[in-house]
Amino acid sequence: MTSLKFAIAGASGRMGRMLIETVLNTPDAQLVGALDIPGSPYLGQDPAAFLGKNTGIKITADVKEGLKDADFLIDFTRPEGTLAHLEVAKEVGVKMIIGTTGFTEEQKAVLKKTSEKLAIVFAPNMSVGVNATFKLLEVAAKILNQGYDIEIVEAHHKHKVDSPSGTAIGMGEVIAKALGKDLKDCAVYAREGHTGEREAGTIGFATIRGGDIVGDHTVMFCGDGERIEVTHKSASRMSYAQGSVRAGRFLANQTSGLFDMQDVLGLKNLKI
Repeated sequence: MTSLKFAIAGASGRMGRMLIETVLNTPDAQLVGALDIPGSPYLGQDPAAFLGKNTGIKITADVKEGLKDADFLIDFTRPEGTLAHLEVAKEVGVKMIIGTTGFTEEQKAVLKKTSEKLAIVFAPNMSVGVNATFKLLEVAAKILNQGYDIEIVEAHHKHKVDSPSGTAIGMGEVIAKALGKDLKDCAVYAREGHTGEREAGTIGFATIRGGDIVGDHTVMFCGDGERIEVTHKSASRMSYAQGSVRAGRFLANQTSGLFDMQDVLGLKNLKI
């Protein structure tokens, strides 16, 4: 069996550790590199020490060193860090699986440009269940395209730094596209004070931050006399990690291009 060789960015973080554990427990995957920020107290340590395991690998801040044996880099860090990693990955030919959120449009353009020479999976959420939910929302939006107000409510842990979540925005983009719109023209991200009646055709967002909530998303299609809700709740980051490994299997057969999890799962051409 050919082994998929992964390096993990943000190796000492919550998501990084979940990715490490998942790769180590996946038969066709191999952990070959681990990155962390300069000054991290975990530099020089084994990335699997928290599991009581010895992989023979050391966490490093030297990106080129961390990628020297890798086929893929999984990155769920911050936009600036991801773009720095991307530059090195392009140089050494390591394909990237990016779950980082909070990119500006200009930063997304960098990803797009780089993908002309490097295969990248970039998705606001790597969970298979969330991406199935995206497809369900596309279908629901096409059916409920008249007489329904759309609201997206998301909740995450208190440490999350961007809002709304990348997944919530992704849901809004899927719905807007299904309705023949551009999300930036119909999104409402904040309401306060005397706002007046709700404007028809908009997509509203509400954000909750607290405790250790991994990630909850609910889309409400609110009509007169009824309400349809589509909800996905994450109890663990494991689903994100498993989806990332699945993305690696997909990228193994790609030489360049910018893909998302809908591509990985073959959902774009699925007719429902």
